[in-house]
Amino acid sequence: MKLLFDQNISPRLVDSLTDIFPDSLHVKSVALDRASDNEVWKYALAHGFTIVTRDSDFQERSMVANSAPKIVWIQRGNCSTHEIEAMLRTHSDLILSLEREPASGFVILL
Repeated sequence: MKLLFDQNISPRLVDSLTDIFPDSLHVKSVALDRASDNEVWKYALAHGFTIVTRDSDFQERSMVANSAPKIVWIQRGNCSTHEIEAMLRTHSDLILSLEREPASGFVILL
């Protein structure tokens, strides 16, 4: 599974999570750091990425879209990059299950 980290997530996670989520990218590395949510959405969908975000807009859109990328929505308030990494590692099985479950569109991490 490839993750696409949204602008509100540290790009350092790409390297620190390569053992679990190889081929992941940050929006900045594909010149989408100033892009609209729609552009990020289209890129993720076209290239097979799961979006990791702290923004509720992606999850809300996935509920009504006919075709949607998978979403990992981090709902924890202020937290460090290390804490986000720990959350993604702790819940990696749940995140990876998104690929195996076509009906599942998103996971929420608290």
